[in-house]
Amino acid sequence: MADVLTTGANEIAGHEYLAFTLGSEEYGIDILKVQEIRGYETVTRIANAPEFIKGVINLRGIIIPVVDMRIKFKLGEPVYDQFTVVIILNISGRIVGMVVDSVSDVTTLTPEQVKPAPEMGTAFSSDYMIGLGTIDERMLILVNIDKLMSSAEMGLMEQLAA
Repeated sequence: MADVLTTGANEIAGHEYLAFTLGSEEYGIDILKVQEIRGYETVTRIANAPEFIKGVINLRGIIIPVVDMRIKFKLGEPVYDQFTVVIILNISGRIVGMVVDSVSDVTTLTPEQVKPAPEMGTAFSSDYMIGLGTIDERMLILVNIDKLMSSAEMGLMEQLAA
């Protein structure tokens, strides 16, 4: 069985990505990690949780943590409106909610459309970038959501074996 956490551009291209926006940028995550997409609802705050962990919601009897990616990536003050959505992710059997500004579409990328992520000092660590997906004039920042959600700084789940 192939390693689920492959990050080489050729290995991940040809997959479908859910495109979502944070601020003025578009990101893409592997559609196979997405369990469902829900409208934003009020969360229950947890004392002493990091600021980017908005709290928890009850999803059909399962209590799941909700991470606001705009706060996590330091993209300014989040605004919650009718377009704000929570992407429910299934990461190695653990359910996590991710708040984003909006979801646009599902896109299939070929190997030629995926370029390696440039090395640069940004709020969004290139450790969590698979690469950049290009569709005509549009560019998607492809995120390794497994690696991001299981990172030590997120503190949401045990670190996945490399």
